[in-house]
Amino acid sequence: MYVGVTRSPNVSIIILGRICRCTWKQKMVQLSSIFTGFTKSLAIRNGKKSKHDVGREAADALAKEAKKSEMILTSPGCVAGVSENLAAVFSKGGKKGTNQDRFIVWEDFGCQDDMIFCGVFDGHGPWGHLVAKRVRKLMPPALLINWQKWVAHTVDGTDGINGIDTSCNIQCDIWKQSYFETCSIIDQELEQHADSFYSGTTALTLVRQGDLLVVANAGDSRAVLATTDDDGRLVPVQLTVDLKPNLPGESERIMQSKGRVLSCEDEPGVYRVWMPTVEGPGLAISRAFGDYYIKDFGLISEPELTSRNITHRDQFAILATDGVWDVMSNEEAVEIVCSTAEREEAAKSLVESAICAWKRKRRGVPMDDISAICLFFHNIPPSKQQAKIV
Repeated sequence: MYVGVTRSPNVSIIILGRICRCTWKQKMVQLSSIFTGFTKSLAIRNGKKSKHDVGREAADALAKEAKKSEMILTSPGCVAGVSENLAAVFSKGGKKGTNQDRFIVWEDFGCQDDMIFCGVFDGHGPWGHLVAKRVRKLMPPALLINWQKWVAHTVDGTDGINGIDTSCNIQCDIWKQSYFETCSIIDQELEQHADSFYSGTTALTLVRQGDLLVVANAGDSRAVLATTDDDGRLVPVQLTVDLKPNLPGESERIMQSKGRVLSCEDEPGVYRVWMPTVEGPGLAISRAFGDYYIKDFGLISEPELTSRNITHRDQFAILATDGVWDVMSNEEAVEIVCSTAEREEAAKSLVESAICAWKRKRRGVPMDDISAICLFFHNIPPSKQQAKIV
């Protein structure tokens, strides 16, 4: 591994560059010790700051270093680290005003060469673009802080995780707890901003840690995996559920909170969350950050989590906002990405195909903002693996 040193007038920080591959527990001990030491060094120099503030400062410093190394992407393009990951990103604003989609890719997440963080955030409401931008900024460092905390608890044997004897299950549980705490903290922080009262954002994020894939979803963006079956055909596997208010579990929670789930006559089939009696805007998703005007009536920011071990059959994952899925099937999206000659152009090809589909299938309907991340797992492009599309 190597370390880099960044200096400012008030603080000298040693930042871990990369950790060599080793056993899971060895890596957890290394990461816990390094991050804890990093935060302690900041705490000594900033004695009046809380432990949470110091942890955030440490995570923000890692993010700043990653940006300098061009490991963080927040505009269309592609990024690749020393691992096999390659992520391509593209976004196109719709016809409804400001593009409210935001996204991020952080290769070598937390300065670890076997980790990557990806996220798409679909804002809505008059200030949705600001809420989406704020959540994009807050989530990666907050997730790192909570992940480090749960790693330390697990290594120390003080976290209460019992009856789990595989490192994969332990890692999944760590990410689950980290995500739940992170989303709760972000939602509490957003409440301090007035622009989050009638505006909000979805959040679909993914972490790859070695061969472990963890997806967290709050909203109606969608993650789809492309994998090969026994016959060598490339098939889609939907990793998330579009969290709409009329889903049985979602509608039950909303109604128990005195909210209403209704479809208006001018929008047949489009179900929204409404306040109990007061007239106000309805929301066509059941989970989101912000939107505090309706948070007491069943809307939550807690994500649904799914995990999967990546194998040699799994080729790539697509994370896209609903602007793609409103006009395109999982199969069509996988075929477009697979048939794109250059992987770096895959997200652009997918978004442009969705734009054409909007013009063809939804004439007269203003096009939504459309954003996509294509994350490839292996060095060999899928088009060269002679896979057949179902």
